[in-house]
Amino acid sequence: MSDPFKITEPTCISFSGGRTSAYMLWRVLESNGGLPSEAIVCFANTGKEDEATLEFVRDCAANWDVPIVWLEWRDNAEKFEIVTFDTASRNGEPFAAMIKKKSYLPNPVARFCTQELKVSTINRYLKSIDIEAESMVGVRADEQRRVPKLRARGLMVPLVDAGTTQSDVQTFWKAQPFDLGLTFRNGVTASGNCDLCYLKGGAQILSLIAEKPERAIWWAGQEKAVGALFRSDRPSYSAMLEFSQSQRDMFDANEEAISCFCGD
Repeated sequence: MSDPFKITEPTCISFSGGRTSAYMLWRVLESNGGLPSEAIVCFANTGKEDEATLEFVRDCAANWDVPIVWLEWRDNAEKFEIVTFDTASRNGEPFAAMIKKKSYLPNPVARFCTQELKVSTINRYLKSIDIEAESMVGVRADEQRRVPKLRARGLMVPLVDAGTTQSDVQTFWKAQPFDLGLTFRNGVTASGNCDLCYLKGGAQILSLIAEKPERAIWWAGQEKAVGALFRSDRPSYSAMLEFSQSQRDMFDANEEAISCFCGD
């Protein structure tokens, strides 16, 4: 069996800022003796990632001596901007600007946030530097329901090909001198990706709000500005904020999150 992490053609490694995609990057570096000249690593920041995620992306680059291009969506001619750890948005600015431009909120049916803020932003950057590359994403072998759509889009999923599971990823990080500073519990990193993403389970969102109430302010503000909800089948973020401070059983604790292809 050939090594799925061996790079032989121009490849963009999409780094979500989570443990799984970081492990994928490490496997690529190990298989190729560093980052091949044909490869580029991109991290697209929405401005709603936890600070720990930004620190983790920075730490991976420093500890593994690998360049990572930080990108953000912009409403300019290029539709993106290159940023750094120091200049990256922390208050959802790219996400809010996209919502303002669209004049409606993303939702489970129209998930334009992932497409525009991440996928298209990276693609536009690659086009600007005249690179046509295959895209590699961090999806594991135990996330099979996500795999068919990703393969249909022509994306590379080397962790699936290698049979890598969540257990493998966690074992790896327990042995490393640094790690993502977000709690891993019951098989998920609840506050990973956008902190209160509307695709997360309702009970999970409520728990995250109770843990850090200020997380809900931005989301509630966007709903108020547009006059709509991110999800019509749930209360508003402002209502969840109010509820979280008094009770904890608004949602079914077993409700599953919806895959958003942002990675973990």
